[in-house]
Parts: sequence; C-alpha cells; structure tokens
Amino acid sequence: MKRFVCLSALILAMVVPSLAQSAPAPTGQPFVVEYYYKAKWGHAEEFLRLFKKNHYPLLKKEVELGRLLKVWIDQPRYHTTEDGRWDYRVTIVFKNATVANEPFDEEGLKKQLYPDQETYGKEEQRRFEILEAHWDLPIKTVE
Repeated sequence: MKRFVCLSALILAMVVPSLAQSAPAPTGQPFVVEYYYKAKWGHAEEFLRLFKKNHYPLLKKEVELGRLLKVWIDQPRYHTTEDGRWDYRVTIVFKNATVANEPFDEEGLKKQLYPDQETYGKEEQRRFEILEAHWDLPIKTVE
C-alpha cells in the first residue's frame, strides 16, 4: 500500500505541472460560449417561452452590469437527424475568460428580478422537466 501511495504521488507530481503549463492563460479578449438546448418533442415553444420569461432577463441584466458583452438566441432553420437535433442555441459573449469562470451572485439577481420566488421556482423546474439535453461549447476563433 505504501508503494502505491508513493507511486501515485510521483505520478501526480509529474502530471499537475504539465497540466498547469498547458492551460491557457486568461486574457482580456472576449470569451464566447454557445449553450445548446434540446427540448422534448412538442415542448420547444414552451421551453422558449419559459426561457425568455425567466432566464433571458437575467442574462440581459448581466449585459447591463458589464459582465457579459452580448447575448442572443438562435434556432435552426431546418431539421437534422435526431441525434444531432437541438432546438435553441444561446450564445453568450463574456467580457473575458476570467469573468466567465469566476463566482457570480446570480441568486441575488434572481431575487431582485423575481420577487415571487415560488412561481419563479416552479416555472424553472418546468423548464428543466421538458429539457431533454443541454450542453455548453466554449468557442475560439480560428485565424
């Protein structure tokens, strides 16, 4: 057991510095993330209605606060195969990578914008009940 612990510590000591060196350093450049949402069949419009009512205003408020530079929603013009299907893509342009990854008091903002927290909670629960899949994709520009 002692041999295993020593070997694990040695491997960890070799791997951690190489990971730190390969991680990109935060810059002042905008940081873009695409958030994909796939609703259960027949519920895409309900999902969008709840998203626009309860989540989009939070994002727009973050634009006003300067944390985000821009937010928009897209949907595909045509359909794809089921495995590649998504209903809505929300693109968020953060001020920079640091801002995108640092803690932010979203709960305080929710309480400020939605005083009826019970209704807000129920509607957000419903939005996630009808959500079939969700994934986030950070984007980098290719020169």
